[in-house]
Amino acid sequence: MEKTQEAIEALKEIIQKYDNIVFFGGAGVSTESGIPDFRSVDGLYHQQYDYPPETILSHTFYRRNPEEFYRFYRNKMLFPDARPNAAHLKLAELEKAGKLRAVITQNIDGLHQAAGSRTVLELHGSVLRNYCEKCGRFYGLDFIRNSTGVPVCEKCGGSVKPDVVLYEEGLNQKTINDAVHFIHDAEVLLIGGTSLAVYPAAGLIDYFSGAKLAVINKAPTPRDTHADLLIQAPIGEVFAQL
Repeated sequence: MEKTQEAIEALKEIIQKYDNIVFFGGAGVSTESGIPDFRSVDGLYHQQYDYPPETILSHTFYRRNPEEFYRFYRNKMLFPDARPNAAHLKLAELEKAGKLRAVITQNIDGLHQAAGSRTVLELHGSVLRNYCEKCGRFYGLDFIRNSTGVPVCEKCGGSVKPDVVLYEEGLNQKTINDAVHFIHDAEVLLIGGTSLAVYPAAGLIDYFSGAKLAVINKAPTPRDTHADLLIQAPIGEVFAQL
């Protein structure tokens, strides 16, 4: 505990010293807002689904079994009542103070924007955006929540797809380019709430060559040995003390 407090004080000093900070985060940032990591296996999942989450959330499965895809998607991926936690709020505060240049997130829940962050790069898209695959018409979250089976466009009858990057689909190239730019130019890179196990997103860390790398995560990550500062604790608890 004492070691963690010392590390948090060291993180405070880094944030005070530098004005070009970038945050790279994952599922651990959202779990503290009550959004479970969809990869976690629970009894409910075992009872309800015949396939692992990575299979259901693949492009192939979406095409072949769209109704089952949407059953899982509505039940396990949408959390409209979730609210930003201390990590989201502190990051927005740091951006407003001119310290933080960008949030690069693997999450799809929109909580960084809800907290007030303006420069948010969503590597895997967002559940808040949905579009007709036929005519391109946009639909919000409530349209998906209130629909049944495969959502159908009110304008042309085409299938409505979440603007979320499924397994087997490529990341948006502009988002990748922007992320590389921010990470490459950053003086400080804060990695938080991610195991850095999902590629190609995790590979973006390789572009960092700045002054300080800090990793805040409950579990070990492949970057721990490279970090100038390592805090193995829940990110919301850490950021609440900054």
